[in-house]
Amino acid sequence: MKTLRECIKEAEEKHVAIGHFNISNLEALHGIYNAAKKLNLPVIIGVSEGEEKFAGLEEVATLVKTLREKDSYPIFLNADHHASFESVKACIDEGFDMVIIDNAKLSFEENAKVTKQCVDYAREISKNTGRDILVEAELGFIGSGSVIRDEIPEGAGVLTKPEDAKKFVEMTGIDLFAPSVGSIHGLIKTGKPHIDALLVAEIKKATGIPLVLHGGSGLRNEDFTNAIKAGVSIVHINSEIRLAYREALEQALKDNPSEITPAKILQPAVDAIEKVVEARLKLFNGIN
Repeated sequence: MKTLRECIKEAEEKHVAIGHFNISNLEALHGIYNAAKKLNLPVIIGVSEGEEKFAGLEEVATLVKTLREKDSYPIFLNADHHASFESVKACIDEGFDMVIIDNAKLSFEENAKVTKQCVDYAREISKNTGRDILVEAELGFIGSGSVIRDEIPEGAGVLTKPEDAKKFVEMTGIDLFAPSVGSIHGLIKTGKPHIDALLVAEIKKATGIPLVLHGGSGLRNEDFTNAIKAGVSIVHINSEIRLAYREALEQALKDNPSEITPAKILQPAVDAIEKVVEARLKLFNGIN
């Protein structure tokens, strides 16, 4: 079975992208995994600090590891948007395949300092254990939180400059880079974000490492495909599957007001997530 680094390299070579989807419960994990297996594609499961606290750090790590070993399948676990060295360290120690240190709100220097600390620790553990732990960091600001917004939030959309990206990557030694290129976290009711594919290509050329697109929910299909062609190798989707989960659950409760069996109430939510993930994975991989 390929490692995550090998899967990302293969995605780069094929000009496709690996889907990254967040979970906070078992239903989301099953929905995402079912879709990935159906298409026989690698997939990354993400947990933010809030999702991790709700689902359990050890529990999530055990679930993903069990699926990977049971089916010999390339499903990987990422610590998504962790804001401190301590939280990143805890995930590395628990066996996560990848971590994202998100200090994009800090100054360039402080962001680089904490990021380098995370990279150094990941390298040390990788060397001592034989694991290959990847570290990602961000530069620029695309807002925060997986919510439905009336409009693009003020202050978001500070785009990353290629020269800053190059310097940041050289200073920190990160494996993956998440630039701000037009996307916004959450879903926007009005004023859809637009990806600057030319900027993606410039940053890719400047950094020379795989790029990650955050805030993918709600983007136009052409924004995804253009970004992937320009150098994005991983795409994050979260708000879309959260919305699908909620709508399916609400409909299930409405249709079956006397039902109290969780497995029956929640199965439509699993199916709804699977449908969204399958569609996104097909798009990211050029599958009709």
